[in-house]
Amino acid sequence: MPRPLVQRAIDNSLCFGGFVGDRQVAFARVVSDLATFANLLDAFVLPGHRGNGYSKAILGPVLADLHLQDLRRFSLATGHAHGLYAQFGFTPPLKPQSLMERYCPSIYHGNTQ
Repeated sequence: MPRPLVQRAIDNSLCFGGFVGDRQVAFARVVSDLATFANLLDAFVLPGHRGNGYSKAILGPVLADLHLQDLRRFSLATGHAHGLYAQFGFTPPLKPQSLMERYCPSIYHGNTQ
């Protein structure tokens, strides 16, 4: 993803950083209307710092943020961290048949297919 696009995404999101001393080791961002819906995106811990509880440490403040309270839906997509997110109350969609998406993983490479 081109850096200016990353910066625009960060500028238009609620962002959370996890630090050890003055070094950032974790990051998460949330896109929300701040009233009814939020989507957790780009949550990660740097590889050398995984296994130390930093994922849980960053998710606590994300979910406690005053802007993100009393939402009807808080969603995320994960390929491998279902157990982590379940500890914070996330579950599979109640009605997965109602969910759809437009997914273009090659869009940043000039290919929209």
